[in-house]
Amino acid sequence: MTSSTGQTCTGCGSQFPDGALACPSCQKLVHSAELKRLSEQAQQAERAGDLTAELSSWRSALALLPPQSRQYSQLRDKTLQLSAALQSAPAAASTSQSKPKAEGLQKRMGGLSALGVLLWKFKTFALFFLTKLKFLFLGLTKLQTLLSMLLTMGVYFTLWGWKFAIGFVLSIYVHEMGHVAALHRLGIAASAPMFVPGFGAYVRLHQYPSTPAEDARVGLAGPMWGLGAALVCAMLYRTTGAGIWGGLAQSGAYLNLFNLLPVWQLDGARGFHALDKRQRIIVTCVLGVAWYFTHDTLLLVLAGVAGYRAFATPSAQEPDQRAFAEYVLLVGALSMLLKLHVPML
Repeated sequence: MTSSTGQTCTGCGSQFPDGALACPSCQKLVHSAELKRLSEQAQQAERAGDLTAELSSWRSALALLPPQSRQYSQLRDKTLQLSAALQSAPAAASTSQSKPKAEGLQKRMGGLSALGVLLWKFKTFALFFLTKLKFLFLGLTKLQTLLSMLLTMGVYFTLWGWKFAIGFVLSIYVHEMGHVAALHRLGIAASAPMFVPGFGAYVRLHQYPSTPAEDARVGLAGPMWGLGAALVCAMLYRTTGAGIWGGLAQSGAYLNLFNLLPVWQLDGARGFHALDKRQRIIVTCVLGVAWYFTHDTLLLVLAGVAGYRAFATPSAQEPDQRAFAEYVLLVGALSMLLKLHVPML
């Protein structure tokens, strides 16, 4: 008794293995119906001006096409163009037509006072902030994220007490949601954050960045959001004088600096992929200066690893100015937080 495995082509009746994307005999696409649906979905998003949704649909379609096909090549070029447009556009413009509306409104406000324009800009900033705040809470609606967070808090509670445990885990959560936000904006499918007690947290990617620049955006978004959380803690420390906030600011600075190590799968390695040799050398010098002013061993380690990567490993052919600026900003700001004078808790 024998059993057959594989699929039957609906076009020519040929048998081919499971997992194939096209019939080897007649080249009929296996997922033609799904590809048509995704194409219509992408075109609808394009008409609505939603670049993120459009890119997400085309990325999903790309995974269903044979890599050697002409359609794959054309669609890959389209996704790269959309990705470049998203990276150069303001965040608010990636998900709606709010930018054209804002510009039209500002033109109609031409006769109003400068105060009116400032109030409009403040409103735009406030809306942007509230959107990010809303996005932060979305991760907490995922049961696996919430349960793993609570488990991690329980482990850290036995070491540092409940207040610091909650604050530290939330700092990690903000860092991870920075990655999720960048992935979402680039239309890359990924899971919600998952926490592993003693090791931090991670986000599982269902698709992957197409270019070093995309990878850098995703990698450095975590430390950028983590820096924001640490700065909030530092401001609360300066305002209240409560040592818990100063401790959280410094621990957040150490956490995000460690992630800037350009090794393995850490965020710093993803940022370094987009830097050329000159940029890497400058980053190494910046790290050396930061170590000179802080005398912190972690910065010395970062400078050593960055120097090695600058001279001993291949660098990007085209320098990414944004990744370079973000990396230098992160090193400078996080190093300053290490200088906070925090009393023992």
